[in-house]
Amino acid sequence: MNDMLGKDICVLPYMTAHDAAEVDFAAVSRPDTSRKAPAGSSLDDIAVVEDRRNLAQAIILRLLTPKGSLASLGHAAYGSRLTELIGRPKTKAVRNLCRLYVLETLAQEARIEPKAVSFQFDETAESMDNLVFTCQVKPLNSQDPLAISLEVSL
Repeated sequence: MNDMLGKDICVLPYMTAHDAAEVDFAAVSRPDTSRKAPAGSSLDDIAVVEDRRNLAQAIILRLLTPKGSLASLGHAAYGSRLTELIGRPKTKAVRNLCRLYVLETLAQEARIEPKAVSFQFDETAESMDNLVFTCQVKPLNSQDPLAISLEVSL
């Protein structure tokens, strides 16, 4: 395990959820020798993610969190401005703002190189009211880039 990338509760178990219905805590079964489960059941625990999956989850959560929404918890700078694009028409300017907001948000993440390796829109996967992009970032102390894909509804 790369300790720098960390370990956390798995809140995005599928990493490809299309709506919030699929995004929830995931329970995993694992042997617990200290307790006995009732017949026909299992003892569950909260799933965790580690290393690169943890970093990917952290980046996605940062992108999905409106900037400033955690100010009351002492994290005013956490999050992204992507929600500011909601309701705007899909134009080149909005596409450029999306790119800017993503890159601005990625710059907040201390576990990756300060700039993205690549950023591309997938116009073939987009509809009239969304933007779809993939960006690659380079985790610190790693040669392999990490790709993150996300859909932003307008």
